[in-house]
Amino acid sequence: MSRSQLVPGVEVVAVPGRGLAVRTAEGEFLAVRTQGADEDALLSRLSGTTAGEPDDELDRLVRAFEDAGYLADGPRSPRWPADRRDIRLLGDPVLTEPLAALLRALGAEPATAASDSTADDLSADEPAAVVWCLDGPVPEGLWDAADRLPERGIAWLRCHREGWQAYVEPPAAAPGDVTSAHVRARRLAATPAHRELAAYWSGPRTSGAPVHLTAPAAGLLAALLADDLSRWATGAPDTGDLPARRRLRRVDLRTLTVTEHPVLPVPDVAPMPKKAG
Repeated sequence: MSRSQLVPGVEVVAVPGRGLAVRTAEGEFLAVRTQGADEDALLSRLSGTTAGEPDDELDRLVRAFEDAGYLADGPRSPRWPADRRDIRLLGDPVLTEPLAALLRALGAEPATAASDSTADDLSADEPAAVVWCLDGPVPEGLWDAADRLPERGIAWLRCHREGWQAYVEPPAAAPGDVTSAHVRARRLAATPAHRELAAYWSGPRTSGAPVHLTAPAAGLLAALLADDLSRWATGAPDTGDLPARRRLRRVDLRTLTVTEHPVLPVPDVAPMPKKAG
């Protein structure tokens, strides 16, 4: 058989008195029935160090690992495609600076856009993606024009803070994806305090001592956005229960707890039928 190895996150452990077990990427343990096969030879094959001599039982076990999705042909580290490296960042430096550092480390080429850039300005530069990060609530109408970026072939990501809660919105990369307007509409529909939430967004707001983003909190938000961008750019599959384009993440900045919520686009409202007569 050709040489292969366990995919990242999958490991095999020798359990005293019980043989081998697989620890899956989800953290579950599964017993391996070797049926008398040489366990050391199997571990050697699974580590990718050798293909080994032909052996029916070992070949069967390796095929079982392959069928389960636990094997890959050599290490896979998808590179950031050249045509998706140009990423434009807007917003507050407390978030855009750590995000830029992460994107550069991943192989992208982030650049900070002017704070007064319009959607037309961004489209004219033809970046692969635009990311807008706010250390506060989104002013009414600020993101309306940017919501049309996916229709022009530009991926659109964003995050913002509301007090001790921050929201990382779904990446929008194609027409029909979830926009910031959809997220606002869904959030208003999901709460009985929709009038209060709408008033909070539109302001004015009275507050005491301001909330300051800590470096770990800003780093977490930047990491979530960088991961979304990397998966979009390289075509990596979604992980978790919700696809990235249908997932709103809420981050509690006091505990750095992340919760995921499904969100769908809001369909256009059909015009009211005209009355006869």
